[in-house]
Amino acid sequence: MDYRIKRFNLFKKFEKFVLGVDVGGTNTNIVVAGVKKNNPILLFSFNFNTQKIVSLCSVIQTVLDYSKEKYNISIDSACIGAAGMVSSSNDYAELTNVDWNVSAKEITDKTSLKNVLIINDFQAIGFGINLLDISNTNDVVKIRSSEKTLEECYKTKAVIGAGTGLGKSILVYNKDVEAFIPIHSEGGHSDFPVTDIYELELVNFIKKLRNIRENVTYEEVLSGRGLEAIYLFLKEKKDFKESNYTRIIDKQVDKAEYISKYRDVDETCKEVFRLFSRFYARCARNFALETMAVGGVFIAGGIAAKNKEIFSSDVFIKEFENAYRRREILSRIPIYIVTNYNVSLYGTCLAAILKFINKKYDKI
Repeated sequence: MDYRIKRFNLFKKFEKFVLGVDVGGTNTNIVVAGVKKNNPILLFSFNFNTQKIVSLCSVIQTVLDYSKEKYNISIDSACIGAAGMVSSSNDYAELTNVDWNVSAKEITDKTSLKNVLIINDFQAIGFGINLLDISNTNDVVKIRSSEKTLEECYKTKAVIGAGTGLGKSILVYNKDVEAFIPIHSEGGHSDFPVTDIYELELVNFIKKLRNIRENVTYEEVLSGRGLEAIYLFLKEKKDFKESNYTRIIDKQVDKAEYISKYRDVDETCKEVFRLFSRFYARCARNFALETMAVGGVFIAGGIAAKNKEIFSSDVFIKEFENAYRRREILSRIPIYIVTNYNVSLYGTCLAAILKFINKKYDKI
């Protein structure tokens, strides 16, 4: 079994420990956290290739065994953030881009865990945002901030992020828990709205490329495969000349990584990201209006963290504020990029603490 271990903190005395699990379409990360004043302190984490995992139970037990044998840490409770549809009872998840699913019952039956909570991966990010330092660029980069009153600090926030797929979550402050509680959303699978003939041509191209009979969703343009689809569309249109860079990209299986790599030096890649920025802004704008997220829009996911500059571009800001009669509201909404790669692990650990240790999560 292939994995990497990352260590975060020197060990101190903790009353409890929890396990946080982030199951994505590409990577699965598992962290052991100590609990201090109802907050998680990350101790060490394991990274696995999701597509190579045969049994999630097996990799979880690997981490539990390592914790016990290496540091004499016993863990009873875990929260799993899963990239897919989660049951209303939070005990099962049907993964979107993986051919196996996640079952709390199976995990408690086949591992030494006694308590397992399953939440959506963007709910996990939402919980994690509670623990980020908004003034620390290692956690968050401010694209546009505002001087907010104390009351405005507790206003609804929106989380959106493109990576393997596209995720969304709404954050609503709960006084009893004294934290923002994320509401599950499958908004990444809502229809992508076209605004002109050119975009309609793109949508029809994607339908043919991906063999889609239904409407094309936001996720098909705002994801790694979305970057690839836009690139292939531009190549078919032949609006830009071939280059040494496009010849390199054309040979790759994972084209998105190289499109991002050459976005500042190749004309086709520049145009891919110009369109991608506009579509991202449109999605963020609509979500902000739908949720009245005056507390801020938080943009997460690997694509944003690696391409932060596109979100401060005129293309992004102009499209984000492009709303008939509601531009004034949008111009005041703060925009942030989440740069802390471990935000999901913080979130799953915090959710486990709220659910199984201080037991406030059930009150919501």
